[in-house]
Amino acid sequence: MDKQQQQLSLFPLVSRSGRIRKLVAEHRDSDISRVELMNLPGGAESFELAAKFCYGINFEITSLNVAQLCCVSDNLEMTEEFSKDNLHLHAEQYLESIVYKNLEMCVEVLQQCENLLPHANELNIVSRCIDAVASKACAEQIALSFSRLEYSSSGRLHTIRQAKCEGDWWIEDLSVIRIDLYQRVITAMKCRGVRPESIGASLVNYAQKVLTKKVDLVSTGHQKLVVETIISLLPVERLAVPISFLFELLRNAVMLDCTIAGRLDLERRIGSQLDIATLDDLLIPSFRHGCETLFDVDTVYRIVVNFSQQDDGEYDMDDVSIFESDSPHSPSQSALLKVSKLVDDYLAEIALDVNLKLSKFMAIAEALPAHSRTIHDGLYRAIDIYLKTHKGILDADKKKLCKLIDFQKLSQEAGAHAALNERLPLQSVVQVLYFEQLRLRNAFCCSHTDGNHKPVHHQSWQTSSGGLSAAMSPRDNYASLRRENRELKLELARLRMRLNDLEKEHVCMKRDMAKSHSHKFMSSFSKKIAKLRFFRHSSSRGSSSPSRQSYRADSKVIERTCASIE
Repeated sequence: MDKQQQQLSLFPLVSRSGRIRKLVAEHRDSDISRVELMNLPGGAESFELAAKFCYGINFEITSLNVAQLCCVSDNLEMTEEFSKDNLHLHAEQYLESIVYKNLEMCVEVLQQCENLLPHANELNIVSRCIDAVASKACAEQIALSFSRLEYSSSGRLHTIRQAKCEGDWWIEDLSVIRIDLYQRVITAMKCRGVRPESIGASLVNYAQKVLTKKVDLVSTGHQKLVVETIISLLPVERLAVPISFLFELLRNAVMLDCTIAGRLDLERRIGSQLDIATLDDLLIPSFRHGCETLFDVDTVYRIVVNFSQQDDGEYDMDDVSIFESDSPHSPSQSALLKVSKLVDDYLAEIALDVNLKLSKFMAIAEALPAHSRTIHDGLYRAIDIYLKTHKGILDADKKKLCKLIDFQKLSQEAGAHAALNERLPLQSVVQVLYFEQLRLRNAFCCSHTDGNHKPVHHQSWQTSSGGLSAAMSPRDNYASLRRENRELKLELARLRMRLNDLEKEHVCMKRDMAKSHSHKFMSSFSKKIAKLRFFRHSSSRGSSSPSRQSYRADSKVIERTCASIE
């Protein structure tokens, strides 16, 4: 082929492409028949499409090649400056009129842009697709919200309850794009106001797609990047993602050695909703090399501490309105009770580990505030398992460990077990016997309160209610005192009624004295006295004075024993 024929064959390219026109002009006087195009976006495949356009060969522009056409046309300078109705104009028109109006096509274009960076970024193809995806997702949620509005029978406008993530069909589509582009999409959706629940559902779906794949040396680094990115994208709203997913993220973060900041953020999020966690969630295996324990107790300790600190700072003690709660268990106290039971179950599980140090076991047990446990049965069970597993523990450590238990808060069954438990120190056993004796004495005294209105009634009231008050937070303690105050008022009302009954009996007795002879009077008087005695001792069921003295004697003996041991 001579030089003239070469020029004729290159004419369609030269007429459409400014870059090729410059290259041909530079080598006009040389015999070079080959020109190399460096750094061409999309490589040979993109150039082939551009050449077809120049030579008039028909092909279809789709969402799978429009990003390539935009980038290659810009690189080859196939713009309106060099030729009218050029390739770049066609590609841009397709993006504007078709792609940006369809969410699925935008996702497909984003997927194609992964191999066209940074050219796709420089042409704003990526940013425009991301804005389109975020806008479409937000608009569909708004339209769905309006479609769920209807008038009730009373004429009021209300919202129909929708299924979880209804209308969020785009969640599955986003799981195919690369993590860096996915991060930009989710960030744009947050700015547009997409629901946190939808964001959370998308994060869960994306993580499950990536983290369930087989792990090798290459994919480990990618999975670490995915975990760290998803942690940074988590919505700030509580319960936007399931707590089981947060625990799964935490396990992967520990296993993949993700950043400390990311792990601490997960621990804080989990701590804020620890009351809905399960024991299986807390059983995080120990992935660190050289760690002797089976489970990662340090991570769980920090989670419990986060929960305790969140509980302490949740209420402003200067606000008087927080004491207006009159419910037996406020939400905060209910959460504390659930977490205390969960922690006690966790302690019982890790107590079976022979390599678990006493200091770590005690740290987790002491991480909750003092008023969180109203019953110490679970804590006693966990400590008993630890003592049974670690038989070589020193007596001093046994005493230190058992000091965590408030034996006054043991149930009757747990107290009976503790009284016969040979693994407990002698001091603890004596304390159990002492409080069991107090319980029996209080029960005995309460059985006589119907007839004997003595100060001992109020002493037993304080003993039984004081433990409950100490086990409650200040707000719930106030509510408990209000309930006790009402109960005392009811008790006073009952006493007034009994006093009125006695006064009526007295009036009847005086009337009988005036109307009857002395014999009839004595007979009537003895019957009244018998009624009063029966009324006084009906609840004791035949208890006698010597038995009461024996209770007092036993209590004094146990008190002296406790004092001598301490």
